[in-house]
Amino acid sequence: MKLLLYSHFFAPSVGGVETIVLSLARGLAGLRNSNGAPQFEITLATQTPAADYDDSANPFRTIRQPGFMQLWRFIRNTDVVHVAGPALAPLLLSLFAGKPFVVEHHGFQAICPNGQLLIEPAGAPCPGHFMAGRQAECLRCNSNQGWVASYKLWALTFVRRFLCARAVANITPTKWLGDLVQLPHVSAIPHGLEIIKPVLRSEPPPGPPVIVFQGRLVTTKGVRLLFEAARILCEQNRNFELLIIGDGPERESLEQFARDSKLEDRVCFAGRLNETHLDAALARASAVVVPSLGGEVFGLVVAENMLRALPIVASDLGAFVEVLGGAGLTFRTGAAAALAASLGRLLDEPALAAILGRRARERALDFCDNSRMIEAHARVYRDVCASAKD
Repeated sequence: MKLLLYSHFFAPSVGGVETIVLSLARGLAGLRNSNGAPQFEITLATQTPAADYDDSANPFRTIRQPGFMQLWRFIRNTDVVHVAGPALAPLLLSLFAGKPFVVEHHGFQAICPNGQLLIEPAGAPCPGHFMAGRQAECLRCNSNQGWVASYKLWALTFVRRFLCARAVANITPTKWLGDLVQLPHVSAIPHGLEIIKPVLRSEPPPGPPVIVFQGRLVTTKGVRLLFEAARILCEQNRNFELLIIGDGPERESLEQFARDSKLEDRVCFAGRLNETHLDAALARASAVVVPSLGGEVFGLVVAENMLRALPIVASDLGAFVEVLGGAGLTFRTGAAAALAASLGRLLDEPALAAILGRRARERALDFCDNSRMIEAHARVYRDVCASAKD
């Protein structure tokens, strides 16, 4: 079967979509029939330039920055098109070519003009204005980009929904997101992860407990909220350190906020770490906090650190609640006092932290099984081809 995977973003770009698409493509390329022949002939198309990334190291063909006609030819010459996120060009071309296409939703682009399900510029969670028909609220939400841009985002959301409604399958990483998108042929396939070794230690590491944040330094990730919770913990004379792993456009303002909040002695900005340094940093973690305000459809940071057997404290976004499955602590999204209370509980009860860490790994090993993710996708494509023959 010829399968075209389209992902606007791909390696060497770093992000959740890139990670999952690469894992999926590699896994599908490795599937074999009983006679040893590959089950899928994989071509991956992306708009991300290669830079110094070696495409030849992957067991599939990669097409970088295809033009309109080149993409059209690839779509005409494939059996199934898989689009990571409702990108308009491959969806429209697949529809015109009469090719069956699958949409995997990595965000909220099919139900929210800004794709984040957030009210901008405040960064507050959106109750779902677009799907509730409150279109004036959507237009106001994005008006900081200019009214022309706001109308364009709003109009394109209708186009995306029109195209997704004609997909042979709409795949979501959580059932929670599947319920939100309200599209036909929805199936939930949790993201699969490679096995990560657990953090094992017979006794707590020396020094104060280390609370870790890992992610991009942007408003939606809630780092400022974490600092507000840290101020509350300081007022309670708690002993702890904050380790901020990651980089982004708000790093400078967050460093200033930490200084203004008199947290500079408690906070370390580590920047982006390679795999070796990341493992070493997380080996010191007493807990990992994921205080996102919105924009999350799964939570790879949550799942990856669950595999490390680290206790998780996360905002109660629907995706996080589903991934955690009760194997971590959640707090009301955007509530600094509630976050401080959850962190304080873990600082006070190291035995609870250890129990949650073990439960988290057990949950992640089951929920984020990589082979199950690959086989579930393969089954979707086989069903599509079988239906086309009928």
